[in-house]
Amino acid sequence: MSNTIQGVMDFHETEVIQPHPSSLTPLAARLRPTTVSQCYGQAHLLAKGKVLSTCVAQGKLHSMVLWGPPGSGKTSLAYVLANAVNAKVWSLSAVTSGVKEIKDVMAEASMRQKMGKRTVLFIDEVHRFSTSQQDAFLPFIEQGVVTFIGATTENPSFELNNALLSRVKVYTLNTLNSLDLAKILQHALNDKANGLGNQRLKFSKKDQTLLIESAKGDARTLLNSLEALVDYAEQKKGVKLIDIKVMQGVLGESIAQCDKHKDHFYDLISALHKSIRGSDPDAALYWLCRLLVGGVDPLYVARRLVRVASEDIGNADPRALTLTLNAWDVQERLGQKEGDLALAQAVLYLCVAPKSNAVYKAFNQAMAFTKKQGAAQVPMHLRNAPTKLMKSLGASKGYQYPHNEPNAYVKDEQYFPNGLSETFYVPADRGLEKKIKAKLASLRGS
Repeated sequence: MSNTIQGVMDFHETEVIQPHPSSLTPLAARLRPTTVSQCYGQAHLLAKGKVLSTCVAQGKLHSMVLWGPPGSGKTSLAYVLANAVNAKVWSLSAVTSGVKEIKDVMAEASMRQKMGKRTVLFIDEVHRFSTSQQDAFLPFIEQGVVTFIGATTENPSFELNNALLSRVKVYTLNTLNSLDLAKILQHALNDKANGLGNQRLKFSKKDQTLLIESAKGDARTLLNSLEALVDYAEQKKGVKLIDIKVMQGVLGESIAQCDKHKDHFYDLISALHKSIRGSDPDAALYWLCRLLVGGVDPLYVARRLVRVASEDIGNADPRALTLTLNAWDVQERLGQKEGDLALAQAVLYLCVAPKSNAVYKAFNQAMAFTKKQGAAQVPMHLRNAPTKLMKSLGASKGYQYPHNEPNAYVKDEQYFPNGLSETFYVPADRGLEKKIKAKLASLRGS
């Protein structure tokens, strides 16, 4: 290496991240993935036939920005991709590297290019680089001197300049779900070379689930917490017991607040639901924050909000269901930082929306009625008649097509089975259902 490069103290080079044999190395570092198959939670990019797996299979790599929440595997993936195409990785610091240092590194990369060797320039938290620092990369990316891989937790369209964005592909990494974290946890517990496989641990599935929930989709947090739990746990007869007491001691009281196996968790969910039903936005927002601070899986909260939208608002404001589904989608697509704010927006909208449980009541009554009445026959005029035989048997005979009638409605038509009739849906006098109620009354002539 040139003397110029040796003098630069704010970058380092390495072939790949390899687990260090020292027990002093943090567990999360020892267990960094070294192959694509060890990268969890990003199947949309790494599954067979997907864009990055195809790049690896072809031995090619292009410049990119990996955008995702903390602990989703951005850094690990960057090194795995570089390793897969036999490239050397150079890493620069956004805090200490100026334009001069960048050019020095590029000079060395140019020498490697002439020797037919690949170089990957990895920039973690690339959004921290100034515009001038970002501009310094551009000619070297265009000339293929380096393959640029940036990692960021911030939206690249806001934090990176357009010149850099036009020269890279942006890939979004997902927040790791509970299944992904469970796989990582089991790998850590079973791996004897770099994990905890040589230690005798007693760690119930129930408490493992609680640890996974507390990590909130962050693999690094999961592994750091696990390592702290093992260090803190008292050893008896050669076995370390990790239980709720140990977890509270290491992870704080919040770990107990979101234990799905304890009543307190359901109390918090109930408080959130009832605050929304009672149209108290401030209290609802408080309970939402209690759940999130306590470590509950935000996707679980999203599912509950979808339920609230149908159960307590229904057709009084059908947009409530759309908004909750959108919040769920944001949580899955962008991760918890953006997703939590979307959940808050949904909670506040549900609070101020007009309330109606008419859909909820109608569905429950219809289900009970249907189970009691059994399988009544479909009236002949409602049956389909795709064949001459069905027509000869009277299928579809007498059916009146509503679109041929005034207001697209056939008064007194029978749609229930013969001998059955019931009113399930009674719209409320609030929101859109007030109009729905008036329309039904008008159609029925009452």
